Amino acid sequence: MLLREQFAYHQTMNVEQLDEIAVSRIAGAIGEPARARMLFCLMDGHSRTSTELAIVADVATSTASAHLNRLKAERLVKVITQGKHRFYSLDGPKVARVLEGLSVLVDQPRRKFVPNTPTRLRAARVCYDHMAGHLGVLLHDRFTQLGWLTHASTADDDSYDLSATGVAAFETLGIDVEETRRLRRRFAYACLDWSERRPHIGGALGAALLKVALKKRWVSQDLDSRAIRVTNAGRRELSVRFGVEVLANSASLPYHHRTG
Repeated sequence: MLLREQFAYHQTMNVEQLDEIAVSRIAGAIGEPARARMLFCLMDGHSRTSTELAIVADVATSTASAHLNRLKAERLVKVITQGKHRFYSLDGPKVARVLEGLSVLVDQPRRKFVPNTPTRLRAARVCYDHMAGHLGVLLHDRFTQLGWLTHASTADDDSYDLSATGVAAFETLGIDVEETRRLRRRFAYACLDWSERRPHIGGALGAALLKVALKKRWVSQDLDSRAIRVTNAGRRELSVRFGVEVLANSASLPYHHRTG
């Protein structure tokens, strides 16, 4: 009888130890200085390559890859592959909340992501067949804010769908949403922006939006690059239809949206 009670006691302790081991493993992954620098660097919401994170952590590229594999194994970071490049970001808001809690103990501002992309390419450009750059990211955020763009109920976490309001809005632009859905490609998804390191709209919907913008001459594309420029008509339409303000003749990034 005594042996049975002792066995039950150890069973309970084993269950508790499993939780403790999991917590200590994650804490150990965060606690290594180079990995901690990588994680806090990603707190700004932007994705970075292993080379960039190696510079942040002040370690060799091979060492950075090993650190990132550890962080990925503990589900602290996730990776998105775009062409030959792999971009790392925090694996969801729960990781950010943990890091935010830890940062209360450290009174030190985080470094901001500073892209080195040429200004005209960063401002607005074509990403294969859809809009990218600061303007593309801003439209993505604006459509989400307006409730037009929603997360699709599929296995793909980065897939989007349109709400009823969104369907009506895109139909008003001259986009046949049902026909766009029938194309043999993904309807819409979050395409990680090369310069902004935040998503713009990829897929058939993003392509349809760019096609309309070019057809209506809201934007014009440079002949010698992927850069696109917003026309005077485009500035008016973006403001009226989406609440996105584009300032003319600005050397910086002239795009923002109105609040409210």
